[in-house]
Amino acid sequence: MFLKSLFLAICGFSAGGVIAAGLFAFITVIGVIPRLAGKTHTARFSRLYEDCIVLGAGFGNGAQLFGWRLFGGSPVMAVFGLCAGVFVGCLIMSLAETLDALPVMNRRLKLAVGFQFIILSLALGKCAGALTSMFTGIGN
Repeated sequence: MFLKSLFLAICGFSAGGVIAAGLFAFITVIGVIPRLAGKTHTARFSRLYEDCIVLGAGFGNGAQLFGWRLFGGSPVMAVFGLCAGVFVGCLIMSLAETLDALPVMNRRLKLAVGFQFIILSLALGKCAGALTSMFTGIGN
């Protein structure tokens, strides 16, 4: 029984490590960290950004696996949700920029001006959907 549990634990940690390595490789390839550091003129903190992403992913995995609770309750979760949303938004925009999706979409829609409003409306719609899901419990 112990060997079976040990084998399953090793397989689980190995699979999680492979998936995490793939995600971090993806983030590195599309250049999220250097792009954020360049836009905010904080390139000297890029190593700190990378460390925070790795620590955040590790803490998130531990919280999911072991059911850890955060101190502070709802206010801490609100800050975490905001930070996670900003990160996902940056990740999506970096991917879109890397794939040159925005210029292609702009040409296909034949927009001369106002493209930033489309992006803003998509972000606000995502925010409204997340808040609706959080406060009404839909989707949980």
